[in-house]
Amino acid sequence: MGCRKRAAKRELLRVTAGSDRHGLAAVVPDPGGTAPGRGAHLHPVAECYDLAVRRRAFTRALRHEGGLSTVPVADYLGSRTDPQ
Repeated sequence: MGCRKRAAKRELLRVTAGSDRHGLAAVVPDPGGTAPGRGAHLHPVAECYDLAVRRRAFTRALRHEGGLSTVPVADYLGSRTDPQ
């Protein structure tokens, strides 16, 4: 979705329209790919995420009216890249 490059489904992160911890409309990660509803896929790296945000691709891909917060996806990607 962000970089528009093809990849195997298992290499991508599925995201869906949902709500954040405050109950506001947001793009939420669905790493298991089991959440109901329309989903979109992107590479689970910051570069692809940044391109998707800049292009406003989440709202279009998920066919959602109005704005969607992308903070849950950014938090998820950040937690994946933090060294432990």
